[in-house]
Amino acid sequence: RMSRHAQQLRDHDINPCVAETDASRKCMDDNNYKKDMCTAYFLKYKNCRKFWHDIMMQRKRSGVKPEMPPAEERRKILESMG
Repeated sequence: RMSRHAQQLRDHDINPCVAETDASRKCMDDNNYKKDMCTAYFLKYKNCRKFWHDIMMQRKRSGVKPEMPPAEERRKILESMG
């Protein structure tokens, strides 16, 4: 059984970067944990975290709840950006 924290990290409504996390982990597994082989995956993850962190801070400043948009709303935000 997963810890509560681990479950939250797997929850798409809480963690907007589940796919990027999984891709990074898979790359590491596939490449014997040679980090230099997975730089592109790490960058995508880092960009994902920064993007959603900025959105979260913006919503927090504006008093919008929840601060992290749920998965469906995030999908719409990304679609609207092209």
